[in-house]
Amino acid sequence: MTNQIPFSFDVPSVAELTHKIKNVLESNFRDILVEGELSNVNESRNGHIYFTVKDDGAQLPCVIWRSTAQRLGVNIREGQQVVLGGDIQVYAPHGRYQMIVTLVQQAGVGKLQQKFEELKKKLQNEGLFDDAYKKPIPPFPMRIGVITSSTGAAFQDIRSTFEQRWPVAELYLHHASVQGINAAGELENAISYFSSQENSVELLIIGRGGGSLEDLWPFNEEVVARAIFNCPVPVISAVGHEVDFSISDFVADARAATPTQAVIIAVPNINELRYQIEDYTNSLLSVLQQKIERYKEYVHRLAHSHALLVVQERLKHQKNTIVSLQERMSGRFQRMVLEKQACIQQLHAALENVNPKAPLERGFSRIIQKGKWIRERKGFEPDIPAEIEWRDGKMNFP
Repeated sequence: MTNQIPFSFDVPSVAELTHKIKNVLESNFRDILVEGELSNVNESRNGHIYFTVKDDGAQLPCVIWRSTAQRLGVNIREGQQVVLGGDIQVYAPHGRYQMIVTLVQQAGVGKLQQKFEELKKKLQNEGLFDDAYKKPIPPFPMRIGVITSSTGAAFQDIRSTFEQRWPVAELYLHHASVQGINAAGELENAISYFSSQENSVELLIIGRGGGSLEDLWPFNEEVVARAIFNCPVPVISAVGHEVDFSISDFVADARAATPTQAVIIAVPNINELRYQIEDYTNSLLSVLQQKIERYKEYVHRLAHSHALLVVQERLKHQKNTIVSLQERMSGRFQRMVLEKQACIQQLHAALENVNPKAPLERGFSRIIQKGKWIRERKGFEPDIPAEIEWRDGKMNFP
């Protein structure tokens, strides 16, 4: 160190050099625009949003102050392709520069198309577009959820078409923005809402009317695609562009070119069903009448067939035999009853003849000693008590 030759001019300090860089950058990079993909998005406790915008060759630190974020109403997320506007600022304590963002917009068509192709290939390789995962559309859904803007024409088209085709259904609208930087997050939240309901809808329609690629871009976001894929309810993607497809079209269980067509896919036409039911009813009546006539003719043939006549004659003979047997059994039974009655009468008369009470009924009396009937004089004992019995009572003596 002792052999070094001292500089013949002033050497700036770190602060002085950084200040010069700050002046150059901040004076020459004001109101600039930059396009790229968002990453490392983080919101601090005081409401400032820090993130990085990047491409394949470089990255740029950025910040949106809380007041600006509230004014813009943005809800930025990882992976979004955006155009940012703002100023370059040098943060001297860390010796780094960053962009103070005051504008956030969707990226241009070129970058979005590239992003679309990359995401499409990625999700396709993961199997999210496979038919094996497609859920069938219920034939007669009665509870249907709709995710779109509550103020857009798409929902009015959907509702009016439902009223014409299937007025018995109940519609449940969940509002979500369908374009802009916040739309993808709102669409994801709406899908998650229907997915988490215990008594959920039977079918879900998600979509909007037509527009440019930038307008339709929320339906090409990865978070929306994965929310549709994981939704337990069948989903119809109804993004209004008949020629091109969106990522939501590929991953949904069915794709409709317009919101109106989504209703046509979702439900039958109630009037056509009525006509079909009427046709089926008439056809059924016709078939039944034909069968009845055919069986009537069959029964008529059987009724006049020789075999049935033979059977009828046999039944008639059997019937006569049965009647004869019944008459014989009836006569025999009556004779048996009369014989039994006569026998009973004879027994009754015999019992009357030996009835010890019979003499009393005729005016006689009897003497009883020691519980015995004294029938003769020699059987009477004067020294012991006796009992005299008449028809109407008894008396003891002496």
